[in-house]
Amino acid sequence: MSPRTVYLSRLIGLYCVFISISMATHKEATVTTVNALSHNPPLLLMSGVIALVAGLAIVLGHNIWSGGALPVIVTLVGWVALIKGLLLLFLAPVAAGLTEAIHYEQSFYTYSALSLILGVYLTYGGFRSASR
Repeated sequence: MSPRTVYLSRLIGLYCVFISISMATHKEATVTTVNALSHNPPLLLMSGVIALVAGLAIVLGHNIWSGGALPVIVTLVGWVALIKGLLLLFLAPVAAGLTEAIHYEQSFYTYSALSLILGVYLTYGGFRSASR
């Protein structure tokens, strides 16, 4: 396992774990913030820029499609972030109804759980790979 894969899996994994725990403990604040963000085109534009930079960094530095599940998942996370950033940059005005379209409030705990599962897997895989 490359040191870059180990580092990125730890970084992304811990980020997802902390974000999902924060989301679950502050549901109302998270839902309110996401709804407000989705109706604010300038903030969507800034979110798109940040997601684009993060996605490009991962894709350019870690575009690995073989070697096991861990490197592929790290690469997929990078591509998802890159695509999300591009969509937010070019479709920010359309994204206002996105939270309703994905039923964010109704499926809140599902989204939080998916983030937690991804985070636990990446964190475990990153720290386990380094100890071998």
